[in-house]
Amino acid sequence: MKNRNISTLIFLSILFHPIIGCKKTRSENYLVMITDTINDSYGYRNIKGDTIIALEKYSICYTDTFRNYAVVLKPKNGFVAIDRDENVLYDIFTFDNGPDYTSEGLFRIMRNGKIGYADSLTGNIVIEPKFKFAFPFKNGIAKVSNDGRTAIEGEHKRWKSENWFYIDKAGNKKNGL
Repeated sequence: MKNRNISTLIFLSILFHPIIGCKKTRSENYLVMITDTINDSYGYRNIKGDTIIALEKYSICYTDTFRNYAVVLKPKNGFVAIDRDENVLYDIFTFDNGPDYTSEGLFRIMRNGKIGYADSLTGNIVIEPKFKFAFPFKNGIAKVSNDGRTAIEGEHKRWKSENWFYIDKAGNKKNGL
């Protein structure tokens, strides 16, 4: 009888361990964008409905579900990535009058006038900003240059350089391309 009680106790502890030992999962620890369409303002709330980032703090919030980082339009600064404490992580490269598009899981970022790349899921910098010009990744490589000039052709700007080269997603120079 005693062994049966011990076996039952072990079985129940194994069965209920996941329930008793549960902590809030990362998926419960996110913020959701809120919008005031009358005043055209944006902010973020937690899952309980508490306003965490007040409306009107940012001109536009581009990230609807704020997990690790959010892309926002900060007055006078442009597009930036912020962390949960609202620290600016880096500037976002502007493309087509908005924040850069994600390509192969990466998007372009700016720091001190140089371009690098960040991971679209985590917001972590993957390749430090060190290029004067840098295109999005395509087929695992990106065309970059450390020098050159911007030429205006009609209403478009074009990057011109005699020293283009390709990098992989770790930032290593690819030879022979």
